[in-house]
Amino acid sequence: MGSEAIGWFSSFVLVLTIGKQVYKQWKSGSSEGVSKWLFVGQITASTGFTIYSIIVRNWVFVVTNALMLLNAFVGILIVFKHRRQRGTSRVRTAGESARPVHA
Repeated sequence: MGSEAIGWFSSFVLVLTIGKQVYKQWKSGSSEGVSKWLFVGQITASTGFTIYSIIVRNWVFVVTNALMLLNAFVGILIVFKHRRQRGTSRVRTAGESARPVHA
């Protein structure tokens, strides 16, 4: 049980740390400097690690990676929301059209 306790504690710290950062991103109303590719990579890796952890029946890693996967989805949704808000809140000059111009 000792080694599993270390695993569960480490999982808790990791998920809490990353979760706090995503929460801070959400509360600040800005995703400035946050790449969507960070979350795409995290989604890809967490999906693979979750599947692998299920195969080897390591429940500490199943839970950890599933929570990290959820965290990545929340993070990327926040990035897209902030970018959409930033795009729609930009003030137009008198000559700018509200419709996009296509080349």
